[in-house]
Amino acid sequence: MPSVERSADGFVIDAALIGEAFDLAPDEVQALMRQGAITSVCETGQDEDEGRWRMTFHYGGRTCRYIFDASGTILKSASFSGRARSQGI
Repeated sequence: MPSVERSADGFVIDAALIGEAFDLAPDEVQALMRQGAITSVCETGQDEDEGRWRMTFHYGGRTCRYIFDASGTILKSASFSGRARSQGI
């Protein structure tokens, strides 16, 4: 399974991996993220989940989620339908 890279600004997940979840090409993922159409949240694990992170991406009515450890190994992933998230407030 692909891994997540850590950067000075946080974490980087390959656009191809996100594209698979949303049936998009990697360049489409990058453009949609710049436009704010694909949004993401990164959460830090606490207590029994310490040393793990969860990144969740939303696009239209779909969500994909990756849970990974400090080395960037993806431990679990999921993709599912959900309500569409609005952009901004």
